[in-house]
Amino acid sequence: MGKKEIYLEKVVFVTKCMLAAYILTAGLLLLLAFMLYRFGLSEKIVSLCIIGIYIVVTFAIGLIAGKRAGRRKFLWGLAMGVAYYVVLVFVSLIVNRGLQDVSGNMATVFFLCAGSGMLGGMIS
Repeated sequence: MGKKEIYLEKVVFVTKCMLAAYILTAGLLLLLAFMLYRFGLSEKIVSLCIIGIYIVVTFAIGLIAGKRAGRRKFLWGLAMGVAYYVVLVFVSLIVNRGLQDVSGNMATVFFLCAGSGMLGGMIS
């Protein structure tokens, strides 16, 4: 296999992982919305649950990426966590049409996503 095929295989793998991560995120957010509707959760609890969803999903994709990588697992987990964060910020910028509502907790969310992805990669 040439370098081009190996590179293409890695790009396809990362794309599949990101797609799976956002499908899992959507499912968990739908579950959270149902719980909000059913139990009338407070805003603070919903915010904590959203951050928890980010952590669980990036840990899972870091775990998957680390298992597949074999070597330098923590770097693959870190890369998946950062990629998840980048897509998250990009979508937030599109939805909010600017930086005014996005910048509040984004540094914290970056470190949580990157750290949990890296931890998932290390554990794999």
